[in-house]
Amino acid sequence: MAGKKNKPTAQNRIAVNKKARFDYLIEETFEAGLVLQGWEVKSLRAGKAQITESYVLLREGEAWLFGAHISPLLSASTHVHADPSRTRKLLLHSSELRKLIGAVERRGYALVPLAMYWKRGRAKVEIGLGKGKKAYDKRATEKDRDWQRDKQRILRRGG
Repeated sequence: MAGKKNKPTAQNRIAVNKKARFDYLIEETFEAGLVLQGWEVKSLRAGKAQITESYVLLREGEAWLFGAHISPLLSASTHVHADPSRTRKLLLHSSELRKLIGAVERRGYALVPLAMYWKRGRAKVEIGLGKGKKAYDKRATEKDRDWQRDKQRILRRGG
């Protein structure tokens, strides 16, 4: 769902990658399903996920989530070997996959997970298609954010 309207809200959000929008200029977002094991679903319901250091790779026509850390619960089953940072398959439509493969391979874009959230009882990952920012772009972003903060402060005081 390119350019989806319904952003994850606070009550259905599992994890957010705040660093991604600072490090990358995100041009388009996609919503992907996530292939999970039973213990991972329980951990996600408990909010035990972290996607700050994660990334998405495209291999053999499929999308994979690397580096996402889902901590196993202590009450998880004893006969299941829980690997917190295993590679997880992302579920996308074939047309979306073709578009992403073209952008990543030909135009040098990167795929970054932006947020993980629940939608109708299923875990979803919001993926951003973007280019890495240079150091001067990051400084400009920070400068603009500081100016917006100062502007709000000035307006609150009444000039």
